[in-house]
Amino acid sequence: MALPFEYRMSRRRFLGACGAGAALAAMPGFGCSQPVPGFLTSQGRLYAEDPRRARLEWFKNARFGLFMHYGLYSLIGRGEWVMYRENIPVAEYVKLKDRFKADRFDADFITDLAVEAGMTYVNITARHHDSFCLFRTAQTDYNSVQSPAKRDLVGELAEACRRRKLGLFLYYSYALDWKHPYFYNRTEDCRQARPLYEEPEPTYLFRKDSDFQHYIDFVHAQIRELLTQYGPLAGIWFDPLMGYWCRPDLFPIEQTYALVRSAQPGCLISFKQGVTGDEDFVAPEREVQAIRRGGQAGLEAWQKNQGKPAEICDTLQPRTWGYDKRAEGEHKSPDEVMKMLARAKERNANLLLNTGPLGDGSIHPDDVATLLEVGRRLRASGGLA
Repeated sequence: MALPFEYRMSRRRFLGACGAGAALAAMPGFGCSQPVPGFLTSQGRLYAEDPRRARLEWFKNARFGLFMHYGLYSLIGRGEWVMYRENIPVAEYVKLKDRFKADRFDADFITDLAVEAGMTYVNITARHHDSFCLFRTAQTDYNSVQSPAKRDLVGELAEACRRRKLGLFLYYSYALDWKHPYFYNRTEDCRQARPLYEEPEPTYLFRKDSDFQHYIDFVHAQIRELLTQYGPLAGIWFDPLMGYWCRPDLFPIEQTYALVRSAQPGCLISFKQGVTGDEDFVAPEREVQAIRRGGQAGLEAWQKNQGKPAEICDTLQPRTWGYDKRAEGEHKSPDEVMKMLARAKERNANLLLNTGPLGDGSIHPDDVATLLEVGRRLRASGGLA
């Protein structure tokens, strides 16, 4: 999609001015001796002392971020849960990989749009519940690099975010996987674990709890890849809580958090409303009150995370997060987004606003128009400070 607005030329001038700095910021190793990431420029002194605290102080004032749910489900256009809700067999669903070209996924366009909208960070589904990965990984061939796209979309977005001084969060489906052979089985109490197939799915090999270690090994290896391949991240955004709460005994959550903080000590951790209280911020869906949901486990997590920075995530289209062609004409207007921003500010929370890119990777034109108008209004009113 060609940019219908004027700032692509300014982006080119920007790249020429600070390409060298972006290259330095991308160097491996994330200690205090490394250059300050562009998105943390305002926290430069604090970053030298404590990279994690610097990110927390930045995040408290980040205000507005762009969320993107993009994957194989985008080709179907019926939301990100389509494999589960329509009980699509694994053998049928994985064929979508052969159609995944992402030929209009433009990381420069996305980051330019985010900046123009007044956003300060971006979050993308590096891997959603269907297990398809948008990044370079040695753990599976079920990824965008080994699809017809032949592209590391996370890598492209990381580079573009560095150039535009945007923080980058990576969404990772930690507690649900509908493809991995050794994720735990569906039961009446754990219905989201797997789709409800009429016949047993032959690729599902979980038989006993110890089998789950295969999945954990896979997850930890991928988290390590995400934290070592793409330079300093703003944070890792884990999902979904229902998959964790269903079988918390299977997930070595403290070990997972330790892995993150070992690989990137400053990297922030979110797991929606939280589970251990060691999360850096809470990220409820659609409303702050969602922090209280989830029964006793949800209440305990909410209590543990009292006083933490908050981020409300919501969608530009109704209901689903991945592209849904049934929602044409129903995407949120600039007026609605401005009200969402005002509500988030009243609650002292950031707003992480989701767009579901189309199957080809382009941003829905209604969402582009809305975000550009929101950015214009924010600049006219002095911004979100």
